[in-house]
Amino acid sequence: METSASQAPSSAPHPADSHDLIRVEGARENNLKDISLDIPKRRLTVFTGVSGSGKSSLVFGTIAAESQRMINETYSAFIQGFMATLARPDVDLLAGLTTAIIVDQERMGANARSTVGTATDVNAMLRILFSRLGTPHIGSPQAFSFNVASISGAGAVTFERGGTTTKERRDFSITGGMCPRCEGMGTVNDIDLTQLYDDSKSLNEGALTIPGYTADGWGVRIFTGSGFLDADKPIRDYSKRELHDFLYREPVKVKVGDINLTYEGLIPKVQKSFLSKDREAMQPHIRAFVDRAVTFTTCPECEGTRLNEGARSSRIRGLNIAEACAMQISDLAAWVRDLDEPSVTPLLNTLRNTLDSFVEIGLGYLSLDRPSGTLSGGEAQRTKIIRHLGSSLTDVTYVFDEPSIGLHPHDIQRMNELLLRLRDKGNTVLVVEHKPEMIAIADHVVDLGPGAGAEGGAVCYEGTLDGLRASGSLTGRHLDDRARLKDASRKPTGALQIRNATAHNLQNVDVDIPLGMLVVITGVAGSGKSSLVHGSIPASEGVVSIDQAAIRGSRRSNPATYTGLLEPIRKAFAKGNGVKPALFSSNSEGACPNCNGAGVIYTDLGIMAGVSTTCEVCEGKRFQASVLEYHLGGLDISEVLALPVTAARGFFAAGEARTPAAHAILDRLADVGLGYLSLGQPLTTLSGGERQRLKLATHLSEKGGVYVLDEPTTGLHLADVEQLLALLDRLVDSGKSVIVVEHHQAVMAHADWIIDIGPGAGHDGGRVVFEGTPADLVAARSTLTGEHLARYIGA
Repeated sequence: METSASQAPSSAPHPADSHDLIRVEGARENNLKDISLDIPKRRLTVFTGVSGSGKSSLVFGTIAAESQRMINETYSAFIQGFMATLARPDVDLLAGLTTAIIVDQERMGANARSTVGTATDVNAMLRILFSRLGTPHIGSPQAFSFNVASISGAGAVTFERGGTTTKERRDFSITGGMCPRCEGMGTVNDIDLTQLYDDSKSLNEGALTIPGYTADGWGVRIFTGSGFLDADKPIRDYSKRELHDFLYREPVKVKVGDINLTYEGLIPKVQKSFLSKDREAMQPHIRAFVDRAVTFTTCPECEGTRLNEGARSSRIRGLNIAEACAMQISDLAAWVRDLDEPSVTPLLNTLRNTLDSFVEIGLGYLSLDRPSGTLSGGEAQRTKIIRHLGSSLTDVTYVFDEPSIGLHPHDIQRMNELLLRLRDKGNTVLVVEHKPEMIAIADHVVDLGPGAGAEGGAVCYEGTLDGLRASGSLTGRHLDDRARLKDASRKPTGALQIRNATAHNLQNVDVDIPLGMLVVITGVAGSGKSSLVHGSIPASEGVVSIDQAAIRGSRRSNPATYTGLLEPIRKAFAKGNGVKPALFSSNSEGACPNCNGAGVIYTDLGIMAGVSTTCEVCEGKRFQASVLEYHLGGLDISEVLALPVTAARGFFAAGEARTPAAHAILDRLADVGLGYLSLGQPLTTLSGGERQRLKLATHLSEKGGVYVLDEPTTGLHLADVEQLLALLDRLVDSGKSVIVVEHHQAVMAHADWIIDIGPGAGHDGGRVVFEGTPADLVAARSTLTGEHLARYIGA
């Protein structure tokens, strides 16, 4: 009896083993419609659905956000004060959560000092290696850092000791690796003075041509009121002393009227206000000015390595740290593998593992000195994965946002193996994805939809891949879609000639890109496609280039402000009601005074998540009550901004509200498949695919004969890709030339002409391995692209 009683509990499962699901109940974040579902742990779950259906809201905005918030709450209040505060997602219950590691598509910071090496800590390891093994020995690891300047100083210090005050002389010195000429930037800039001012005019006549420097503004008044210059004398008539004071004078305190100000020369002023900022973060008119006025050249002292002579003089086996960082990572990994030094064995092992991870993940073609801001979205995402590949952690939830971005079908197989390896270590892997090749490896599929925006946010299907095929949902119907090759290609109307292209890894490429056709440039990741398109196609007046750079927008930005649609709408309201246009902007005079036009009141609670409540005065409409009394076509401005694009298109097409300028912009938004977006929806709530298409819609208005698009299928569902192809066809049929850098096989099959770059990545690529029609590429099967495309179309 006793034996059976003692054995009974062992056959029952342990209670700790029963938690094998992540349970979500009542999720309402963004457009989610109170959805509930169970996600299996230690499995690979793929979330699919059209762009804007709510995938990111569920995976990132609900599951990952709550996991991170709960981890942050385990830290002390002091540490939480330095961390981003996260609000609790709008969900009734989340159970079974594990630690979430998010690997998103966000570009790595475009900080001018950030490189692949600094962003992945490989530079830190190399600096220690050179400080230990480099000959001659020049100092600590910071002697090899291009972000640390060499400084020295001396002086007297006073301190209390044993009740007496003691004075001592102390001196100190820091040996850094920063090049003193370019201050660790690798480039020096020359400013074209003719772009800063018109020397035939005086300051009072508006000689300065710098954005923001108006004759009556403080930027100019400090020069005219300083007493150093004659404000009525043309600049060309200045004496040497006056010209020096005007352009180069060191900072000095001056009194202008009754106000104390700091005066400094125009050149240092421009350098501080414009050149210290990242070019990508500048407003378009400021960027245009900087491009016009400043030329960046490689620093002649450090030859672009960013390091001073001392750091470059120390070598290991004939190689200095600058040369190591300039090597292709796959070559550097081989060099490190040959180093055998027992004194630094742990460091060498970690360094080898990290460099091997780069090669394994398909980034062996990069170099460590590559600025991190130049990486594509896919490259940045894979760089972030590197630190997790060798991790011993298990029972972690890895969350990926379209890991197939920027990957050739050949590279996708490798990415699939990595995801499965993470899963097989006992982790939960959640992937937001559109590509059928990646959906195919899922253990569990969750399909959201049925539509986008307000028409999405519901679970259409959850279960196995075979069940998805049979489910009849939009994703299920399109999963086995295979594009057909065109029966006939268009005839070229001319050619864009590229000769001796050598940007990055291109090896003296000569190629003619036909015009008047849909041309697709393809090849494995890192083969040189973007270098060919962005580095070699002349950026003339007729070329409209649409790259992958993310849309920057605050919660005050929306599709109406971003596309310039609000301007004609405001003017139409102003004209119809006999008042000024500024009243119809929630960022200007028409703003509700209580919430300043935000529609919500934000309360900062320090270390706790801030609280946002709908403004009680305007009820979230963002405008003053008096402004809402003005109507156009029977609607007030807040009602117009609440309209979806398709409804607004009809509204501005005819009748009292007829506004051709607004209608033209709305047509373009509908063309790219954003008919469901409301005009006033904050940009911060848009998905990656929606932002990409919003950007495309704004560029469609630009006058140009050649459109260059960099991976326009990013974030697009299989059903959306058809609409994009129809749009590209319409562009070509209207007489434009469209050049697309793309990996999506449906776009390749639809092309009139394909240029394949390869055969490999980095120094194994950079050559044209095929040019011709898709049918010829499939028939030849001479390249990786040809093999995969043939398999895709079933040839």
